[in-house]
Amino acid sequence: MNAPMKIYFDMPELCAATTLSETTIQKMIREQQFPAPRHLGGRRVGWLVKEILEWAENRPVSDLAPPPNTGAKKPGRRQQQSAPAAQTGA
Repeated sequence: MNAPMKIYFDMPELCAATTLSETTIQKMIREQQFPAPRHLGGRRVGWLVKEILEWAENRPVSDLAPPPNTGAKKPGRRQQQSAPAAQTGA
């Protein structure tokens, strides 16, 4: 069976799709730099997928290069890797 076509994003889906935080999205909406949510019923709102795609396609092309990979380890990564070694006691 085919999955239903997605028409609206809720906030978590919107954040994941745009890689923007909820705070950034709310700020951009207030500044009219991002599509406003649509009232779906009750207290439910959503963003039209079509409007978000149009917004994304109309973003300016950046002339900035991506930041270099510094090779720095992410915080907490060492703790996750060393945890199994601590459990090897009898």
